[in-house]
Amino acid sequence: MTEVDLIAACGRGEPRAQRQLYEQLAGLMLSVCRRYLKRREDAEEALLMGFAKMFRALPTYRFEGSFEGWVRRIMVNESLMLLRQRESLTVSMEDFAQPENLATTPATADTQLQADDLLALLAELPAGYRTVFNLYALEGFGHQEIAGMLGISEGTSKSQLSKARALLQRRLSSQPAPRSEKAVLSL
Repeated sequence: MTEVDLIAACGRGEPRAQRQLYEQLAGLMLSVCRRYLKRREDAEEALLMGFAKMFRALPTYRFEGSFEGWVRRIMVNESLMLLRQRESLTVSMEDFAQPENLATTPATADTQLQADDLLALLAELPAGYRTVFNLYALEGFGHQEIAGMLGISEGTSKSQLSKARALLQRRLSSQPAPRSEKAVLSL
């Protein structure tokens, strides 16, 4: 069955097609939700709510662009809605012990990390930093879009991204070398 046939069958409410589409996308979309939500249970809740919304919205899908990208956007929005309910997206200056902690350390070419290690570092970021970093660096949204999605100013989005990068770089500099060479990412 082609992707178009599968989507059409899901749009008609066929349970087998819906199960197949869920099984194809659930793992990837759960990882999207996990980037925004610290607790696995929250990410799973966002995933299920996102799939329910996606199945209801299938008649509006116009087969323009990537279907996976369309579903990803739904999952990001569901994750953000749940995140707003569970965590504060603002960070105060008291979150830092010293003002010099905000200084940006230049990234070196040899700063490498396994994907799991990077995701763990991202999960440690304050919710606002983590959210803006994910939306900008991983999802590819611009600051104007992020500001609209989160109800913040563009300047706040830029500031939170800068502070997230600085915090990640500082934490990276204190990390031991990667455990293996597979699945290595550069920041």
